Formats: sequence, C-alpha cells, structure tokens
Amino acid sequence: MLPIIHHPAYVARDVPATHRFPMGKFRAVAERCVSLGLVADFDGFHQPAPAPETWLQLAHSQDYVSQVVTQTVPAALERVIGFKMTAPVALRSRCAVAGTALAARLALEHGVACNTAGGSHHAARDGGAGFCVFNDVAVAARLIQAEGLARRIAVIDLDVHQGDGTARIFEGDSSVFTLSVHCEQNWPRRKAISDRDVGVERGTGDAAYLKIAREAVDDALEASRPDLVFFNAGVDPHRDDRLGLLDLTDEGLRAREAMVFDAVMKRGIPVVGVLGGGYSRDLIALARRHAFLHEAAAEAMKVWA
Repeated sequence: MLPIIHHPAYVARDVPATHRFPMGKFRAVAERCVSLGLVADFDGFHQPAPAPETWLQLAHSQDYVSQVVTQTVPAALERVIGFKMTAPVALRSRCAVAGTALAARLALEHGVACNTAGGSHHAARDGGAGFCVFNDVAVAARLIQAEGLARRIAVIDLDVHQGDGTARIFEGDSSVFTLSVHCEQNWPRRKAISDRDVGVERGTGDAAYLKIAREAVDDALEASRPDLVFFNAGVDPHRDDRLGLLDLTDEGLRAREAMVFDAVMKRGIPVVGVLGGGYSRDLIALARRHAFLHEAAAEAMKVWA
C-alpha cells in the first residue's frame, strides 16, 4: 500500500479553530485517507519522531532553530510567521519536517510516499513566514543528500503562492532544482528567484492552468534529471479557497495531481507528496481536496512503482 505519514502532533492543540490557519485540516486529511481505504486505520500510518536540531540546521540557522525549540522567537518574527511559538506549535513543526524526511526515505524504497502535512515553503534560512515555521522539504532534501541517498533533487511546487523560502534556501545550488507555478498577483508581493518561476494570471481556470503546469513540470524534469522529486500539492488554487486567486475546480486539482505523479513516475523517479496550502473553513471539503494527492499517488503506484 501507499506509504502515508501522519502524527497526532500535526495538529497544535492550542491554535484555536477561529485562527486564520485551519489547523484541524491535518487530522481531517488523515481521517479522509482512512475512509478511502488508503490505510486500514490510524495504526496504518507511518509515524515519525520529531526532527532533531541537527536536521533542522541543514536548512536553517542555528539561532533560529534554537529560538523555535526553546519558544523564544521574537514577537516581530512570530507576527511574520502567523503563530505564537508555543510548545505544541514548535513540536508540530518538528514532526512535520520529520514526516517529510520519512516520506522521502520511503519514496526511495517504494517509488512514492506522501505526508499528511508539509509543504511549508515560505520558511527561509533565518526565519519562517506565512504559517511556515521550518521548511520541511528543504530540510528533507538536504538530509537525503547528506546521507548519500540522492544527489540531484527537484522541487515541484504548485501551491498558489510562490515557494519563496525554498527558492532562497537553494539559490545558487545546482543540485536542487526549484520550480514554482503560482498566481503572479498573489502573496508574496516580493518574489524570490526559483530555477523556474511560472506566474499564472489571476482567475485562470482548469484547462489553461493544467496546460501551463504540465509544460512546466515536463521542462523542469528534463532540465534537472533528478534522483528524487518533492511535490508540493497545495490546494489553494481552488476557486473556493480564501487565500487563492485562481479558479480551479475539484476536477482540475484531481487532474493536476495525476499529471504530476504520472510525469515523474513514468521516468522512474521516486516522488514525495506534501500537503501545501489550503485555507477553506469547510474542513470536510478541504480534506477531500488535500486527499486528492494521496489518491493520485496510490493510483500511480499501481501503474508505475
């Protein structure tokens, strides 16, 4: 079966349901995976141990890592991140990183694996931003390289917001190719420079978006020839998302996830799926959209793994 990673700590219990970030979605996504039969029950998830500081320092400064772990993040930086740095928030961030790292190891073994969290792509070396504390994909990529499990890595980021933190962490590093397909008019206003950036116009719908994304993914894979791919499958391009400005439907998101897994796995490249953004207040609808990632990965595993 598809290896799927989940940890109860992905939900920081002290973040209220009224918070702008829908923290409850992580539990809802796991429940959706169980209801779909992708795992038998909650014991069927792979559960990571929290990432140690040595891992986090592969992509983040020692000072910032220490501030998060000891909950001494300056108030100004907490405001940029969007969370007060409590013990549950710090723990969930470390567990999400470890979950993506575990998914990477399992993908190298099985061809594909998915986290039920991750995709915190606004976190840069010296601090987090936009509800992102640690950049789980960046840490996992550096860890996998350090362990000699993969040399060349590609990050396919299809969240509605640019993966600016990931781009800045890997700027000038030819061993990690960063692709970001995002809404050009959306946050962050000051964009970073990925290896390839594709700014999609506000209001773009399924057909046009899928054509743009398909070409960008194929081009990135041909240019990078990676040993491992990380796929950030943010569902905030959906027309009903509170923080997105695009016009994708459920069907468009389903087609996008299938397209990415097919494009990567038909080339024989292992792929890691992470959740990315999604900000609907309707947790049932939001979990359904996020679980398209896991459904598509399971289908692709039958065909390609």
